[in-house]
Amino acid sequence: MSSASPITTDLQQHRQQFPSLSNKLYFNYGGQGPMPQRAIAAIHQSQEYIQTAGPFSGGVNAWVTQEANQTRRAIAAELNAPVEAIALTEDVSVGCNIPLWGMDWRAGDHILLSDCEHPGIIAAAQEIGRRFGVELSTCPLMATLNAGDPIAVISEHLRPTTRLLIISHILWNTGQVLPLAEIVAVCQNYLTQTGPVRVLVDAAQSVGVLPLNLTDLGADFYAFTGHKWWCGPAGVGGLYVRPDLLESLNPTFIGWRGITKNAAGYPTGWLSDGRKFEIATSDFALYAGLREAIATHQQWGTTTERYHRICTLSQYLWQRLGEFPQITRLKATPPAAGLVSFQVSGIAHKQFVDALERQT
Repeated sequence: MSSASPITTDLQQHRQQFPSLSNKLYFNYGGQGPMPQRAIAAIHQSQEYIQTAGPFSGGVNAWVTQEANQTRRAIAAELNAPVEAIALTEDVSVGCNIPLWGMDWRAGDHILLSDCEHPGIIAAAQEIGRRFGVELSTCPLMATLNAGDPIAVISEHLRPTTRLLIISHILWNTGQVLPLAEIVAVCQNYLTQTGPVRVLVDAAQSVGVLPLNLTDLGADFYAFTGHKWWCGPAGVGGLYVRPDLLESLNPTFIGWRGITKNAAGYPTGWLSDGRKFEIATSDFALYAGLREAIATHQQWGTTTERYHRICTLSQYLWQRLGEFPQITRLKATPPAAGLVSFQVSGIAHKQFVDALERQT
């Protein structure tokens, strides 16, 4: 009997770290990744500590500060961003809402979105428009999946009144990876009545997939979560705010974690870093879970090495899907990230998903 290859053995050992993979195959569809056992254990240990030491005791309060600081540092290291630029949030939607509501809107301002943005972010922008008389429009990026230039499309739809572009780094519905650095450069060089166009990035599908350097990328706001491609717990995410914008962006939600106080405990202003946008009590036990999830990914190598592995697997899946006549792949060439979008003929979407889920 031949022994298993090192790659197979390594894969089996890695799968054993994820309880949800014990009886199924998992294709990361960009909704929520499975948590590794070490992340689950870290959350349990944190909860045990909180309840044993006493919730909101002096010791636990100091521990909460330490946990938050460690988590910001772990995130900043993965994203190549300064720690002070990171705010801890619950998810991408919260992260996007912070700059959306923190900007000083005026009637007649313009927000540009692509036609591939998530409904939750579209709804938030629509409410900004309703309350403040801000105009909204979309640019057709769906049509650039296999041909066309998304940079040119966005450039053509900017206006002298455009204040903000809302764009995803990886489009959640097609898997297209946008040339974000070039898009940011176009917006920064497009001078409007109020200065350059700000760029808010929905990074739900890019963090944990792409090798990222947010400092070099230059986006103004980059909202992400830990529960998708990082395979962390639901309820922990983050927002990167470009350091030179920290002072001018107003806090959207306000609580004790983001304010400064005088000796009598009276609020005197805001903290000067990303903590300015944090609010109050959170499920602090989740922070250790996210850090352990990130550390699990790091066992496989650098962010670049992990990205190349994702692309290799995506290409394999894309090629194999092409063998089935009832499947239409949306992208004509192998995807450049982890989302492989396709349509199945002859069966309703929910029926197809339910049938796969019933298989063991």
